[in-house]
Amino acid sequence: MSHRPVPTSQRLEQVRYEIRGELARRARELEAAGRKLHKLNIGNPGAFGFHAPPHIQQAIADHIADSDPYCHQQGLPEAREAVAALHQRRGATGVTAGHVFLGNGVSELIDIALRALLNPGEEVLLPSPDYPLWTAATLLNGGNPRHYTCAPENGFLPDPEQIEAMVTMRTRALVLINPNNPSGAVYPRELLQQIVDIAERHRLVLMVDEIYDGLLYDDAEFVPLASLAGDLPCLSFGGLSKVHRACGYRAGWVVLSGDRSRTTEYHHALDLLGALRLCANVPAQWAIPAALTGPDTVSGLTCKGGRLYESRQAIVDACARSQRLSVVAPKGSMFAFPGIDTHDLPGFDDYQFALQLLEVDGVLIVPGSSFNVPYRNHFRVTLLPSAEVMGEVFERIEAALQRVQSSVRRVVSAA
Repeated sequence: MSHRPVPTSQRLEQVRYEIRGELARRARELEAAGRKLHKLNIGNPGAFGFHAPPHIQQAIADHIADSDPYCHQQGLPEAREAVAALHQRRGATGVTAGHVFLGNGVSELIDIALRALLNPGEEVLLPSPDYPLWTAATLLNGGNPRHYTCAPENGFLPDPEQIEAMVTMRTRALVLINPNNPSGAVYPRELLQQIVDIAERHRLVLMVDEIYDGLLYDDAEFVPLASLAGDLPCLSFGGLSKVHRACGYRAGWVVLSGDRSRTTEYHHALDLLGALRLCANVPAQWAIPAALTGPDTVSGLTCKGGRLYESRQAIVDACARSQRLSVVAPKGSMFAFPGIDTHDLPGFDDYQFALQLLEVDGVLIVPGSSFNVPYRNHFRVTLLPSAEVMGEVFERIEAALQRVQSSVRRVVSAA
């Protein structure tokens, strides 16, 4: 009897998520063999010594006895009211607790939001670079991802004219990530207004990933998209993972704002899909009101002297000293997206460089091409390590680049 492999979904053929892919698997093998690694591939605060604030932890402890039953598919009323109040203060139109959906992190809610919207072959406009879950979720829900350019030479900000030129009769949604992952770009108000105007002219649904809304550096200003969208259908995604350093809680939300006459049917679709998965993790939901009404615990990390700020500065300084590295200083988020000057390194490949950096130098990064960009000379690192560790990491990256250059010279000399 033959033993044929179990076939998998054809939709997975185009899905990539190198953040936790082959390089991460190789890193686990090296660690199992006793290697000590610097793993900068994931923005996971708890793995770098950060902790959720005590008042958030206490909120869960105080309500653990109330967490045994399922809750409503949209989430606990207390938590949804706290999220709604935040978005009301930010100027979102028509938002009540009934327009808030809580999920097991933003990742689950991105999938639900796209599944509720898309028919086969319909298009979603996505940034390039993007957080690859957005492209993957579009593909897995039968959609066609189309990427608009956020070029490094433009500070990783998009060109509204290019976005509008990409709209077709099949375009359903326009996605933004602000502050951006992986680039750290923060979109100015004027640019956001231009994007809103495009969505209005073409009747597109706006979707904005704002999970890093409180992680800002220098003079960067976060402008909530819903405050500009007004009556337009707009989904705003947020959660506790990053600003409140509680990734493992898997506590996220999406807020549906805009004219109710245009969003009612879509609201019902989100509610149905939420009901099919019963409800989100209940204990973590108790942390949401405490987080959104409690003290500011993140500004001290992102101001001068704060740990995230100084780690960011260590990257900026290392790239300034380097003959090959450059970086657009992140204005927000907990990532940087450095570029490598490869003009005299023919055949340079970001994945192979990352693999060599891991194998030889013990540093795990994410190749830039994993973020749906056409170039192969960038990489992403998290800002979570200390500035001292970051300095050591970039010394190893510099050494790896020197090895690549020496290898090219040997090949040229031999020829």
